[in-house]
Amino acid sequence: MKFGRLPLAQALGGILAHSLRSGGKMLRKGALIDAAATRLIAAAGHGEITVAQLEPGDVPEGEAAIRLGALLLGPHLRRSAAINGRVNIFSQVGGLLRLAPGVIERLNRANESVTLATLPDRAMVAEGDMVATLKIIPFAVSAAAMDTAQRILRAPAFRLEPFQALTVGLVLTELPHVKEATLQGTIAATQSRIAARGGTMLPALRTPHQEAPLTAAIRQLLADGAGLILIAGASAVTDRQDVAPRAVVASGGTITRFGMPVDPGNLICFGEIAGLPAIILPGCARSPAANGIDWVLDRIFVGETITSADIAAMGVGGLLKETDSRPMPRARARITGIGAAPRTRPQIAALVMAAGLSRRMAPANKLLLPMPDGRLMIAQTVDHALASGANPVIVVTGHQDAEIKAALAGRQVQFTHAADYAAGMSASLRAGIAALPATASAVLVCLGDMPLVAPETLNRIITAFDPAEGREIIIPVHAGKRGNPVLWARRFFPDLQQLTGDSGARQIMHGHTKQIAEFPAPATILYDFDTPAGQVRS
Repeated sequence: MKFGRLPLAQALGGILAHSLRSGGKMLRKGALIDAAATRLIAAAGHGEITVAQLEPGDVPEGEAAIRLGALLLGPHLRRSAAINGRVNIFSQVGGLLRLAPGVIERLNRANESVTLATLPDRAMVAEGDMVATLKIIPFAVSAAAMDTAQRILRAPAFRLEPFQALTVGLVLTELPHVKEATLQGTIAATQSRIAARGGTMLPALRTPHQEAPLTAAIRQLLADGAGLILIAGASAVTDRQDVAPRAVVASGGTITRFGMPVDPGNLICFGEIAGLPAIILPGCARSPAANGIDWVLDRIFVGETITSADIAAMGVGGLLKETDSRPMPRARARITGIGAAPRTRPQIAALVMAAGLSRRMAPANKLLLPMPDGRLMIAQTVDHALASGANPVIVVTGHQDAEIKAALAGRQVQFTHAADYAAGMSASLRAGIAALPATASAVLVCLGDMPLVAPETLNRIITAFDPAEGREIIIPVHAGKRGNPVLWARRFFPDLQQLTGDSGARQIMHGHTKQIAEFPAPATILYDFDTPAGQVRS
């Protein structure tokens, strides 16, 4: 690839290196310099510009990102569309991300034009989480660099190990000094940890802090189908001959290791009964803050057998306890979720409204018009939704249903048809809400004619959603004006399905002002394409 400044007459066919504005229109970085672009640049008074020119064998950034991104996929993973030479990889289930560091390092050392960034090894992820991003740095990759990268990625760079649906039994022992609130807190923290990994917990059993009744409780949980036994003792284990370890042995099990090099979590005790893991929890397991039990549960829930050597290796990075040099107050952790036991992120679906008649653009359907990069308008809007953290992306069709579907062929989207689309926006919205999965905590309603809203903006809207903090309707704002898309919590789905006409959902906002959260966003949230002249403020 050649890069440098050229007289405008020699730049035809090149790629614009820096964005330029002319007469109110923006030519963005990466645009192809064609005859129309040349006229705009000349009108802006530029006699020469900086361009990139592809050489024989060069692979354009978008194509390179797609081809290499496809090599990163494995079971339970999906990729986004390529946007500006970037593809993101998302998890489709909850689980643990396992890396092959050598493969990733070789790829990043091979050529500076190709970069891959991932979450840490053994990162716990929920459905829809982004686990990696592949970015092509220049506008194109040489044939040699592309061949090298493809050869390296013949070996998997990472994989996702899904959590298994384990049934967990919990037994708590009691002593007179142990408060009821402490016991209830232990049950709640354990339930949260199990649910975050997709498991279910049997009703907790409580016994005196004595070997015989504890042994009976363990046997009862096994008989009830527990695949994992957790024991929360009223007193911390101080020796392999303490009450809880003896109860594990009396139940027909063995103690495999006492203690681990993770703090908090040192006083954990591992055992097994008939091939099933039995764990005597450390006292810190009563807290939702991150501790050694989280590392252990991660591995058990993906089906790993934890050996004594595995536990010994956890000392590297095992200092989780707050220190003066790295403060993390537990009260703040409970409020913000920082340092808390991992939990499943809410699933945010996206609806892309593509059913309208496009009356003001008639006879053309604006959604099928080409954008500067050659994609159709609806394709660019959908690609941005796919590149965000929204999952699934559902496209609502109506007018020219077949043409819209054809424009989106090959994309990982779902379709739903609004039979009465001519009745207005509300008809499309009702059809879209009805198609949402039962697991969706909220929905991001995207207009099909707003292709300039970037994935980064969509992700900021998604991240702002927090029902616990009262942020249940998320609205982007620019210069004091509200724009689109808007995110709605599930509690508003019935209200959205009651809308009629073409007024949209704004009328619902008036009765729920306390649940609305606004945040500053780029001007693109105010622009749609309603007339042949182009952008108009919404």
